[in-house]
Amino acid sequence: MRALIVAALALLVGCQSVGDAQAEPTVTYLGRYVWNDSDPAFGGLSGLELSADGTRIWAQGDRGVLWTGVVTRDGDQVTGITTDPPRVLRISTGEPVSGATADPEGLALSADGTLFVSFEGLARVAAYPDLDGPAVRVPRPDMFRGLQNNSALEALAIGPDGALYTLPERSGGTHRPFPVYRYAGGVWTTVFDIARTDAFLPVGADIGPDGLLYLLERDFTGFGFRSRVRRLPLDGSASELLLQTRTGTHDNLEGISVWRDDAGDIRLTMVSDDNFRWFQTTEIVEYRVSD
Repeated sequence: MRALIVAALALLVGCQSVGDAQAEPTVTYLGRYVWNDSDPAFGGLSGLELSADGTRIWAQGDRGVLWTGVVTRDGDQVTGITTDPPRVLRISTGEPVSGATADPEGLALSADGTLFVSFEGLARVAAYPDLDGPAVRVPRPDMFRGLQNNSALEALAIGPDGALYTLPERSGGTHRPFPVYRYAGGVWTTVFDIARTDAFLPVGADIGPDGLLYLLERDFTGFGFRSRVRRLPLDGSASELLLQTRTGTHDNLEGISVWRDDAGDIRLTMVSDDNFRWFQTTEIVEYRVSD
């Protein structure tokens, strides 16, 4: 009798575990669109934002040029991007970014239309309420001053409450975690760390309509690039791996925008940085995440 009771309890526990288990998300590759433009300033795209419905695009290049436009689709496929005249990002005094003040990387769009840009040269974040006007300075904390040159604030995201989140491409040591900085109420704080466990480095981030932080990471293997996307809550608790590609699947993906399509699924839209090299490609890559 005791054996039967134990067996029955074990079966009950097993049924509860199955019932409580959450299905893993299904991630589906939707396609790629090669983005070309005859303007010699076009290229090096590393920051990306899309509107909530995926029809408007903002992308900025490493040389400080901002591209905006309209995205056209045929079903799940991007079929074209109609661009507006390019804009040159400016520093707070009105001069175009250049030299140490250039190299913008991360991009975040607020609800009121203000564009925020993070830089990895002179590590800082700047606000652009007017895309044609000068930058509005965001306070630069001492914690940014020790970041590695050319590997500083690579990724930028904005939360539903307007708080900014950013992190560097390199942490300063192969076993040192990546600090995640948050700007809210006029103050920068380090809110959590992301463990550095392998060769992947963060290059892009966005906060999706589900309130989760989506992190785009890259690894250059010597033969090409491989990419990874993870998502995690804004308290820095356990991350969830959504996507990891093989070397050469895509080009140098550096920017990510997360939005929700008409079916209610999460879309990951990413853009590659061609480094202004003829043998690389500027491509828009999209995946669907169905929970």
